[in-house]
Amino acid sequence: MKLKNEFQLIRNWGEYRGIMDQGDIKTQYIKLQEETGELAEAILNEDEDEIIDAIGDCVIVLTNLANLAGHKIEDCINQSYKVIEERDGEMINGTFKKN
Repeated sequence: MKLKNEFQLIRNWGEYRGIMDQGDIKTQYIKLQEETGELAEAILNEDEDEIIDAIGDCVIVLTNLANLAGHKIEDCINQSYKVIEERDGEMINGTFKKN
């Protein structure tokens, strides 16, 4: 099933689950750290299914975190992209390093 507006569906899910009423930006940040730890483990184990799941979980938590902070994740992504779209740099040891 293809989602039409994934971020809005995530925000709706967060509302329904009480994350927006009872959640906290700090606890969502801690949850993000938990999810990135799971992503690291999946990468180290070369577990493609878990990598996909963990990346998705990180996006969901970031969407909720942005919403709790009074922002839409789409706006955060767009603002960041405007900063990097013209950025110069080079690849060093598998990582892009900006000039």
